[in-house]
Amino acid sequence: MDNFLINGGRAVRGEVKVSGSKNAALPILMASILTSDKMTIENVPDLTDVRFTKGLLEYLGKKTSFLRGVFVIEENRKLKHKAPYNLVRKMRASVLVMGPLLARFGHARVALPGGCSIGVRPVNIHLDALKNMGARLYYKNGDEMLFGGNLKGGRIKFPFPSVGATENAMMCASLIKGRTIIENCAREPEISDLAEVLRKMGASINGDGTRRMIIEGREKLCGVWHKVVCDRIETGTFLILAAITGGRLILKNTDIKYLPVVAGCLAKSGASIKTVENGIEISGPKRPRPVSIRTAAYPGFPTDLQPLWTAYMSVCSGKCFVEENIFENRFMYVAELLRMGANIRIEGKRAFVNGVEYLKGAPVMAGDIRGGAALAVACAAARGKSVLRRVYHIDRGYEKLEKKMRKIRVSIIRRKNI
Repeated sequence: MDNFLINGGRAVRGEVKVSGSKNAALPILMASILTSDKMTIENVPDLTDVRFTKGLLEYLGKKTSFLRGVFVIEENRKLKHKAPYNLVRKMRASVLVMGPLLARFGHARVALPGGCSIGVRPVNIHLDALKNMGARLYYKNGDEMLFGGNLKGGRIKFPFPSVGATENAMMCASLIKGRTIIENCAREPEISDLAEVLRKMGASINGDGTRRMIIEGREKLCGVWHKVVCDRIETGTFLILAAITGGRLILKNTDIKYLPVVAGCLAKSGASIKTVENGIEISGPKRPRPVSIRTAAYPGFPTDLQPLWTAYMSVCSGKCFVEENIFENRFMYVAELLRMGANIRIEGKRAFVNGVEYLKGAPVMAGDIRGGAALAVACAAARGKSVLRRVYHIDRGYEKLEKKMRKIRVSIIRRKNI
């Protein structure tokens, strides 16, 4: 099992090229199930979750290749309609095969998914959306069996703007008869990126980026070429790394427009941010001012950056709070920050932070993707040496994180069984 050995306390300097978005790439790769034509997707990050997706598509019968960010998907045999537990358990996004399989073949069998343990994240919202389009459902041996004898467009209103359920509904609606209206849908840039792919494939989609989407399905969808949008969560991660270390970075292949609230909070904390050609430049403060945040669906403060913001605020010059409104178990990483000298108290969905002058190096352990990234950033800022264990979590969501950090003057080495 790999670990990071980090000797922190030095301000970062230099330039980072931001990778393509994991959260956009995964549903786009799943959308290849909707067509028998060739799909070519560029700017795909080389992550564990992308490799899991590659294996799942190949199990279903697709032929794939993935080299230097270019993911090619072809079909040369009949596809399977079942996604078994031994594959689905590895990654939460595996549930996104439901919509495409159901729309194309009229039935699907998908096991309950796995993924990070940051909250319940029930699958029922996905299933309810598909049932509104005519799917019938029953369970067998822990699998959801979905059948669509008369699939057709319907009206879906989500109780909350679930990203995954919106994506499943979009993909299914694109390949069935009639008009589907999705209300209270997710509005993230990754949703619009998927919508752009489905439009290129032949579907009619209007309203992505708003609370109401209208989709006109097609009898057949075609293969396309597409370049995945930049990863706004990786962008936020390096912005906060620069801020917490008092460093200066230029981030390329990204755009601050995807993180309006985060940019505003960083400015309030004392960081200086400006737009440069094809990117962002940030200079961190000597010590951040306290800024409280509340996570919310896009365009609010992203839940995926909440752990990193808490790490940043742990060295602020005062008191603030961080409120988590998306996932109920997303403060698990705080116990590790306490080992580094942070002063944080959890009460319900809030973390109350009393800033300390500096963090101290310590042995810590990642429990999920974003919590792990927060600890990597905290270790880079801390005085002294840290060992960050279970970095396989980080590998699921960040492409070569330690190599990018090393390039900007972070002393970080990947080792086994430290």
